[in-house]
Amino acid sequence: MHNVSKTVVLALLIAAAGALGAVSPRAVAGAQGAIDPKQEQLLKRLFPAATAFSPKAGDPPHFKAFSGDARSGQTLLGLAFWTTELEPFERAYDGPIKILVGMDTKGILTGVIVTEHHEPYGNFSVDTPQFSAQFRGKNIRDAFKVGSDIDAISRATISVTSASRAVRNSARRVARQLLAPPEPAK
Repeated sequence: MHNVSKTVVLALLIAAAGALGAVSPRAVAGAQGAIDPKQEQLLKRLFPAATAFSPKAGDPPHFKAFSGDARSGQTLLGLAFWTTELEPFERAYDGPIKILVGMDTKGILTGVIVTEHHEPYGNFSVDTPQFSAQFRGKNIRDAFKVGSDIDAISRATISVTSASRAVRNSARRVARQLLAPPEPAK
């Protein structure tokens, strides 16, 4: 019973300090468990300037990427999330395509990484570097339309369309729920 009380008190302190902005992402990571090294490598590819990442949390589930020093203050660079953890769940020709998406605080994609798929046209489909590269710098307000602002890949239209829709829909959902709306143009 004594250990349960300590755990409850620690959780309440972390929650209260977090609400006040006094807890660093590394402190929270220590309390919740560290990020898997492979996961951190993927996050670092999306946010090369990041000095720290939060564990996955929230609704929708996401990671936070930070720059700066925990002592002198950190700045939120952006968010990363898995398309397969967000609704609506997109399926391609042969099942889901697991994509890690990075997005800055203004709704601009920092990149996408396709980590798993079972598509029959893999070597010239969604796992090519060219497919992922075309998302870097895209605004979530873009159309994400295959043949228009997304390059079509011969014989892989279903996979490319589904993957593009998954990136677009998940990024828009995360932005709607977690980012501040853009400033109106003057």
